[in-house]
Amino acid sequence: MTLRRPKAATRTLAILHETMSGLHKAGVLDRETMREFDAGCLAPVEKLEPDAIKALRERERISQPVFAHYLNVSKGTVSKWERGEKTPDGASLKLLNLVMRKGLEGIM
Repeated sequence: MTLRRPKAATRTLAILHETMSGLHKAGVLDRETMREFDAGCLAPVEKLEPDAIKALRERERISQPVFAHYLNVSKGTVSKWERGEKTPDGASLKLLNLVMRKGLEGIM
């Protein structure tokens, strides 16, 4: 369902980010370059198929209304996502990706 970064890659990226931040603070890296680097460190937002959204909700062991509450959408929206009648996008898709990677604790 998802491609997770291996812990080693995440740890390496954190160390690299700390180094780049130090270079920026020392004046070696300009603000624009640091912003581009920061943007490159963001986790990609993956499109989710209806069955993946339902599986995600079931993995978290919550009902559609409760899942909708966590995502700040209506129960009908979650239902339509799971049936393929609508596709999540924007902030909702980002939140779904966070839940996929970190569980509901990732958005609390």
